[in-house]
Amino acid sequence: MTRHSSLLQHWNSRAIVFLILAIAGLIGTWTYNVIAIIERTDFFGDWFGSGPAVSSLTMDLLIMAVAGCAFIVIEGRRLGMRHLWAYIVFSGLTAIAFTFPLFLANRERELQRRAASAAETATA
Repeated sequence: MTRHSSLLQHWNSRAIVFLILAIAGLIGTWTYNVIAIIERTDFFGDWFGSGPAVSSLTMDLLIMAVAGCAFIVIEGRRLGMRHLWAYIVFSGLTAIAFTFPLFLANRERELQRRAASAAETATA
C-alpha cells in the first residue's frame, strides 16, 4: 500500500462532513480575526464588552469549547488516539470551530479503521 492510499484510507461520509465543517470553521473564524487584526480592534474588549447578547454568546461558546476539549481528551484516550493535546492547543491558536470538527473527523476515521480491522479478523 502506498503512503498516498493510506492517507485516504478510512474516510467515510461522516468523517468527510466533519472535515468540511472544520475547514468552514477555520475560514469563517479567521476571516473575522484577520479583519480585527487589520483594523487593530480590541479583540477581548469587543468580545466581553459589547453588551449582554455578545456576552451570552461568548459564555455559550466558551462552555461548549470546554466541554468539547473534555470530550476530545476522554474520547480520544478511550480510542487510544495520539496527540490529543494538539487539538486543544491549536483551538486557542486557530479556533475550536476548526479543531473540534477536525477531531471528530479523525475520531470517525479511527472508528472506521477499527471496524475494518474487526472485519478482517472475523474473515481470517
